[in-house]
Amino acid sequence: MNLAEKRSLAGQFYEQGFVIRRGFFPETIRNEVIRSINGQLNPVLAPAEFETDVGYPGAPSSRGTTGGMTPRRLLAACSRFPVLRDFALSSDVADAIRELLGESAISLAQAHHNCVMTKAPDHSSATLWHQDVRYWSFDRPELVSMWVALGDENLQNGCLRVIPGSHRQEFDRGRFDHALFLRPDVPENKPLLRSAHPVELSAGDVLFFHCRLLHAAGSNRSDQVKLAGVFTYHATHNQPIPGTRSAQYQSIELS
Repeated sequence: MNLAEKRSLAGQFYEQGFVIRRGFFPETIRNEVIRSINGQLNPVLAPAEFETDVGYPGAPSSRGTTGGMTPRRLLAACSRFPVLRDFALSSDVADAIRELLGESAISLAQAHHNCVMTKAPDHSSATLWHQDVRYWSFDRPELVSMWVALGDENLQNGCLRVIPGSHRQEFDRGRFDHALFLRPDVPENKPLLRSAHPVELSAGDVLFFHCRLLHAAGSNRSDQVKLAGVFTYHATHNQPIPGTRSAQYQSIELS
């Protein structure tokens, strides 16, 4: 990618809050990563989060009910999937994040995302409109997440939907509910929701999105598990606030 293309992507990221790099994740290692993930899904190996843990719409009510042991994501991806970790820490990814954040020193946050999303065809939940930064505590709300599509993602299997440009808007607290999801009943939110855009990806595509970008996702109505690796990055000098969840694990600086 030449300098003009990089600047174009950085400009799009600033305006829209997200960019897509088509075929950015190498096909040569994708099957190896998928095999490794599937080997830890049956049975589910800890650490993992289950659909019932989050209680989103469509999730089973408890682990003892039908579908209650449906996994939502495999945690600590950097520690358990070496090939995926190597990509997340690679120079190609580092260069992309540097371009989007406009920073030279970049780190991967182990305390947030750092997981493989495992959206199952049965008993998967829908994720309501939210900003990831709602649970994150850094000196500045300037972080970028990388979503690695390990298979095709579309509306049928619950792809992400985003509201372009929402990362640059300021919102009153009353526009969100008690769990910090955007309230669809508030009149000011209706134009935002009408501007929502589905992010459909092919296997190997990578989505980069800002931590303040409003996004949501539907449930998986296909017949196959949808897999995606998700990692979050910040400028190294943009430190997590001590004593918060964001400071629970030390970030990894990219070379």
